[in-house]
Amino acid sequence: MSQEGNSSDRPAGQDPLLLLKTLQLLWTKKEMKKLKEEIRRGFAGLEDPLAGLLDMLESSDDWKGKGHSLGYYISSELQLWMKEHPAVQQSGMKLKKLQARVFRVLDQCPANLLDPLISIYQLHTADRNYLLGHVSHLYHRGDYKEAAILSIKLKLQSDQDVEKMCAPLLFQDKINLVEDYVGEHPELQCRLLQILDTWCEPDFNIRDMARQYQGLSRYKPDKLNRKMLSKLIFRLLDRFNVDPALCPNVINQRHLRTLNYLFYKRFVEKTMTQENWTDHVQSTVGENRWLQGHLIQLLLRYCDLNTAARWAQRCNLPEEMLPSEVADELQKLEIQERVEEATKEENYKEVKKKDYYQLPIPRANIHLLQNWEDMMQCCEKVLQPGQIVGIDMEWRPSFGMVGKPRVSLLQLAVRDEVFLLDLPRLLEQAEVKGEKEKLPHIIQMLYSDATITKLGYGMSGDLSSLAATCSTLKGMDKQSQSIVDLLTIDKLLQKSPIDWKKGSLKVDALSPEQSCEDEGLRQPEKGLSLLVQHVLGKPLDKTEQMSNWEKRPLREEQILYAASDAYCLLEVYEKLCKNPESFGLSSDLSESLVRKPSVKPRAKKQLNKQEVPSPSGQQCRGSGKELSRPPAPISPKEFSVVCDNMLQGLGRYLRCLGVDVRMLENEDDHRKAAEIARQEGRVILTSGLPYQTLQSQVGEGRCFSVNCSEKAKEQALQVLKHFNVHVTLADIFSRCQAARHRARRSPARPAALLSPPAPHWESGWRARGRVELMWGWWGAQPCRWLPSPPGCWTKPSSLTSTAAPAVGRCSGKALILDASSHSFRTFSSARGMSSVSMS
Repeated sequence: MSQEGNSSDRPAGQDPLLLLKTLQLLWTKKEMKKLKEEIRRGFAGLEDPLAGLLDMLESSDDWKGKGHSLGYYISSELQLWMKEHPAVQQSGMKLKKLQARVFRVLDQCPANLLDPLISIYQLHTADRNYLLGHVSHLYHRGDYKEAAILSIKLKLQSDQDVEKMCAPLLFQDKINLVEDYVGEHPELQCRLLQILDTWCEPDFNIRDMARQYQGLSRYKPDKLNRKMLSKLIFRLLDRFNVDPALCPNVINQRHLRTLNYLFYKRFVEKTMTQENWTDHVQSTVGENRWLQGHLIQLLLRYCDLNTAARWAQRCNLPEEMLPSEVADELQKLEIQERVEEATKEENYKEVKKKDYYQLPIPRANIHLLQNWEDMMQCCEKVLQPGQIVGIDMEWRPSFGMVGKPRVSLLQLAVRDEVFLLDLPRLLEQAEVKGEKEKLPHIIQMLYSDATITKLGYGMSGDLSSLAATCSTLKGMDKQSQSIVDLLTIDKLLQKSPIDWKKGSLKVDALSPEQSCEDEGLRQPEKGLSLLVQHVLGKPLDKTEQMSNWEKRPLREEQILYAASDAYCLLEVYEKLCKNPESFGLSSDLSESLVRKPSVKPRAKKQLNKQEVPSPSGQQCRGSGKELSRPPAPISPKEFSVVCDNMLQGLGRYLRCLGVDVRMLENEDDHRKAAEIARQEGRVILTSGLPYQTLQSQVGEGRCFSVNCSEKAKEQALQVLKHFNVHVTLADIFSRCQAARHRARRSPARPAALLSPPAPHWESGWRARGRVELMWGWWGAQPCRWLPSPPGCWTKPSSLTSTAAPAVGRCSGKALILDASSHSFRTFSSARGMSSVSMS
């Protein structure tokens, strides 16, 4: 190519189309360095580089595909080159002509070419009506995605109809593009949410809306249903921080789902008391007539006419909204309701006193603090050096609503007294008096005082909710000192290898009559209630747990429940500290569990992470000093397990080693393992996702997850090592039913082993027409000979040591336990052995 200054001999690069052919050849050969040099040399030789680029794009189709094409590479290089040569920029009529040409290219332009072309030809300066017209042309051609992308690039959203632009994108499942379209425009965000909310109206037909848009590709009408729209609206409300009141239809649908959930908890699961259920239903329905009408329909489905009439009276519904049978029942309501409630309340209180943990302090020692004059007495007793304080918190259940819960009640328990702090009222009074930081300061003093021991259960969650209630308490978990989280102790107790429950008080057994209340069968205890039952003998009564804790005044049952939750922490901690060894805990329990000022909070956080099972199923342990004793060795006869149905191979292997094994059938549900484990005191062996479900249904350490990718032998060794099970020669096949069956059919087998015959003596017995086992001697050693097809028997090639091993056959192979090396060995034939250590 000639030099630029020679005008009589113009180089090939000065013709855009000849330059394009040269560039296409280099692009095909993937000579990128030469291609870049040729692009820059070529543009320098063109009379008008901007017009030259359009000539090349208009004469070639290789830039229209997805990905980085030659056209994209040339445009990007020109964009960089123009920054070094700003003089080539155009303006005035010449620029307008170039912009008119580039719009014809944009009709078929891939998304990655938009930014370079918009920058090179300064499309942001073009006539806005012309730009909107071009986008409208793309839209009416059915290129909805391209029209939206170009609108975003050129910032045209404020002059367009949000529903018109976004609806076809939603039908094509391009939700991310819709979010980008309204992302920087709050007014458009609100408009979009209002549109989506109208789509959730009961009579709205989404298919009729879709028919307005022609040429929709990949449209799936069933995918854009009300459930999906509801999830999308709530996600956008959270992302854009918009007032939910803007979307009344979807809020009503959410409340209706909450109503259905409450009916399920009350009448199907039967785990919610009448009073709690009533509070939540009333709060959910409010004054909304639409929801009240649905409530009456649900009551007729789940309850009787009397209950439906009672709610119709409570909601003050007009008769024209009520079914005729409900209206007739209203006249019989008042006397019947009074008699039923009185009888039920009396019976329920008697059951609670008999079966649940009861506060050991008089009612007069429970103080509900709702003003600052009463707070002084609390501060004097709680903030004493050396004090031990049980702390708990209560808040209203959120039922899936957006945002963190705000604490409604803070319980502080000391010896013989409990203080219940009404946080909303105390904070409101402090703000009126201009002392907004007063209560947070008292709470910070309590948590940061190293001389005061603070007891709780799952304190990290409580502190998070406390920080959401009062922003000045954020980060308080890092300043807290002398904290004892009984959840950590609970985990240690469940991991303890000894029968620590012997050190607890006798747990009251419930008769069938006692375990069945008006609401149905009592659910298994868990969490703090289970810990209190094991240590103190009776569980906590958790029926008030789902109360509406924001409603005032608090009922007497709520006050007693809240005081019990905090005070039981003191009694549990006191009993554990008196005799920690009987629970399998270290003797320095009181010192080792209290977080000292010198210990960084980060170390505690790492410890919590180490207690969580790892994804592989093996429990992670830190390198620090463990508080529980190492597991005591047990024999296979003392070890009982139930294997999930994906671990039947492991179950058969453990059974051969003498372990008491029950296995689920292939058609059994995973939850059956939890039922068997609770009824028979077995450890659950499972793997994968079922582990998360099953571990919550049994005690800590009673569910173990193994690696499904390993073979049965490696899985068995992992289980035996974790639970410290020691296998001896006598344990092998001791529980194998097949071995016992064969032993009954061949009673002469033991005598043959005790009286060694000649070295070449062999004996065996048949099952189903073939020889299953062959017993013999090799030298002075008894052994079981191995099958070597076809029809031959061979000795193990490595069986030459002086120690006599016990040989058994398992799953088509021979299994040997060598007492001298404490290892398992398997033979597939006479090829030798593989060994895995037991220890």
